[in-house]
Amino acid sequence: MIYQIYPRSFADSDGDGIGDLGGVRAHLAEISDLGVDAIWLNPFYPSPQADAGYDVADYRGVDPLFGTLADLDALLDEAHALGLRVLVDLVPNHTSSAHEWFRAALAADPGSAERARYLFRDGRGPDEDRAPNDWQSVFGGPAWTRVSEPAGAAGQWYLHLFAPEQPDLDWMNPEVRAEFESILRFWLDRGVDGFRIDVAHGLAKDPALPDIAGRYSTAGLAKIGHPHWDQDEVHEVYRSWRRIGDEYAGDRMFVAEAYLTSPERLARYVRQDELHTAFNFRFLMAPWEPASLRDAIDGSIDSHARVGALPTWVLSNHDVVRHVTRYGGGALGLRRARAAVLLMLALPGSAYIYQGEELGLPEVEDLPDEMLQDPTFVRTGGKERGRDGCRVPLPWTAGAPAFGFSPTGASWLPQPPEWEALTRDRQTADPSSMLQLYRDALRLRAEQRSGAHVPGEPLEWIDPLEHAWGPDVLAFRRGSGLTCVVNMSAGPLALYPGDDGAVTRILLASESLDDPGVLPADTAVWVIGMDRPTSG
Repeated sequence: MIYQIYPRSFADSDGDGIGDLGGVRAHLAEISDLGVDAIWLNPFYPSPQADAGYDVADYRGVDPLFGTLADLDALLDEAHALGLRVLVDLVPNHTSSAHEWFRAALAADPGSAERARYLFRDGRGPDEDRAPNDWQSVFGGPAWTRVSEPAGAAGQWYLHLFAPEQPDLDWMNPEVRAEFESILRFWLDRGVDGFRIDVAHGLAKDPALPDIAGRYSTAGLAKIGHPHWDQDEVHEVYRSWRRIGDEYAGDRMFVAEAYLTSPERLARYVRQDELHTAFNFRFLMAPWEPASLRDAIDGSIDSHARVGALPTWVLSNHDVVRHVTRYGGGALGLRRARAAVLLMLALPGSAYIYQGEELGLPEVEDLPDEMLQDPTFVRTGGKERGRDGCRVPLPWTAGAPAFGFSPTGASWLPQPPEWEALTRDRQTADPSSMLQLYRDALRLRAEQRSGAHVPGEPLEWIDPLEHAWGPDVLAFRRGSGLTCVVNMSAGPLALYPGDDGAVTRILLASESLDDPGVLPADTAVWVIGMDRPTSG
């Protein structure tokens, strides 16, 4: 279990309204108490912050906004003392336009070694005033920007699949590969336990740079054959990285962020000589509907099994609408989110928790336009709100300034007043809270993994007709141990229709059960021994 920390929104230790490494250190014990095994830190590197730190200017430092390298070293020591491993974000697809390499490229001439680190190309047309192709930025608008040459004339174009401040590197360049191998060793030598690889499917581009012409979309899950997503050459990069990681003691790990439609293509990233895990975005994006979720689960498990790997599950992260809101919002969305975490944690493999989901935080959908910082909002002319709504700072303490996020009450994004009811201190004291559900689920999951329900146990689907449940139920067994049943129908169902017995043992339910033999709507339950119900 890995807990994702978005540092600028986690906790602010110095009162400037932006979370920092000091804030993370102050709450490591609470993260450990939740029952996770590791933390993943979003970027903390020196950056102009054009895209919340994903525009990296220096891959071997800490931005003063978040602290110092000494703070990072202390965080590593303190986390390890608590038994927590630490993963950091690596952003290899692009640098910041403020990176020394890109500044050198702008000062150099076309065809230079400095420009060869990036994807500079001549424009089309007699005056070269048209972009080299029709690729679009993930954040909206064209994916090419024209530069002025050192002499002042309009010149070449450079590729940026994200913001103009994030020029794409050319991963066919040996100098780029060597630099990132050095960066890996820098952080591994400091004691980092692994890396989450941003845009892992995007490093290599079709060298012909063909027009897409409506055949593919830049955003969303990438289709097979896409000219700048999931090119085969990325796997050579990750095999070299795996060899580096394996040189270090302590089972250092890599996890890929790869948005792919094909589970078979995703599984190629986690072959035995490549990365360890990859995020399962088909599961995250599946609607609250049994057939879609089962399809995502089956596709992931089956494709990973063929390469000897276990899948990874995730419900929310810093780039998507929080799942309480995706599942309907309000009381309905919260109820489904409670059921979803029991579904996720019953599945084989590893899982990620995004900060705040253990509090049941919804997406903040009414942030003032003037407060929005996501480049998507600007580049789409306000048509897309961007990702700020899932990045609002956490509420820690009821009645405190900024709900305890910052000692001064400052907060880089405003927190909704209604979050006072969702603060961590209030939920800690409430046995029925979302926080307590996560604690109970993670504790039981750890107990089951060390007992009858072990990671390698196969998943066996239960036919809903086996218990006359109807089609809106998702249920499966894990070997001789756990059974998970999720009622996605509009009404309650009897766990054992026509049987006067009861479930052998209920481990945990996402909602209070007035009758242990009846499962309410949008509720999940973990039970032991369901395959052999007993009488009275």
